[in-house]
Amino acid sequence: QWAAHVLRPVHSMCQQPAQRHTRRQGLEAVAGHSEPVAMQSALTPQDEQPIASTSGTDDVDRSINTSNLWEIDFCSRPMVDERGKKVWELLICDSSRSFEYSEYFANSKINSAELRRAVEAILARPGAVRPEKARFFRSQMQTIITKALTECGIKPVPSRRCFTVMSWIQERMESVYKLDPRYSDKSQSLFSLDLGPPEALPDALRGEQWAFVQLPLRQLQTMLKGVEEADIFGNTFDLATIGADTLPKDILIPGVAVFSRRALPLAAWTNGLEIAAVKADVLRSSLILETGVNQRWKYGGWKPNQDAIDEAENWEDCKQGVKGLHFLAVQPNPDSEDLTGLWLLSDREPPQV
Repeated sequence: QWAAHVLRPVHSMCQQPAQRHTRRQGLEAVAGHSEPVAMQSALTPQDEQPIASTSGTDDVDRSINTSNLWEIDFCSRPMVDERGKKVWELLICDSSRSFEYSEYFANSKINSAELRRAVEAILARPGAVRPEKARFFRSQMQTIITKALTECGIKPVPSRRCFTVMSWIQERMESVYKLDPRYSDKSQSLFSLDLGPPEALPDALRGEQWAFVQLPLRQLQTMLKGVEEADIFGNTFDLATIGADTLPKDILIPGVAVFSRRALPLAAWTNGLEIAAVKADVLRSSLILETGVNQRWKYGGWKPNQDAIDEAENWEDCKQGVKGLHFLAVQPNPDSEDLTGLWLLSDREPPQV
């Protein structure tokens, strides 16, 4: 069923299914790996009271954490205090927002000690569970966040898979920040990713073939249940966090399938990455795998001819037509119905605040 539904040519992605076609260029493989580089902030947290968040109007207590995975953001907001200094905010939630925490900090208190204090206060609440790890997407805050979380016994994970907290920030822009008397559009610090040129792919992540593919959303969601039940490697998320829950169930979602005779270990190694997105870089004639916060890898290539360029551009256009939703799959070969890894991805920009 996987092969029958997935391996449709990219040319048909926004039209009708056509004959199956597989691109057989080998994935690039050169040893090399680097960790994202963080900049130490010289700032420090604040004197305002934390908000024991009860989101929305459902009166559900969201102040007690029971999740093993957090998403965290610690950054300035478009607000200034009485001294004209930027107001900072700490946001922590789980993927379903069944747990939420928000606290404002003065510009003079942005440091790991104050962040650790806030985290320890959350964990000290009766019934609170210490999460195993916490994702964050701002490399500029990596040093502070990493130090504070590590001292609290929580593994820090640089990742752009912070879909829930990113959406929460965008929601709070309209519902909280702009309504606050301290709001100032002049104090917005536009956030941008510091993405360098793509690096050579480590050997362990190398496949043998790859293909632009597609899958109806309904079936993609069915297959992702294997990820949720830990039957296969991979990662998924709630479509509502990126505003994609209203997409028609029969709409075709673009993806990339990677084939390898060592599909199981390849999927296992790939699962160790925090995969953000796959992009078709026409100028480089290459697939680009984006991981962590700002890592980029040359993932596969094609001969630079007009047909290949059209195919790559069409794939990217179709991805944007479904709110950036796409996927990466690992299989033994193009004709196999076995699936060893499946990652649901979202090509989206972080919130500009």
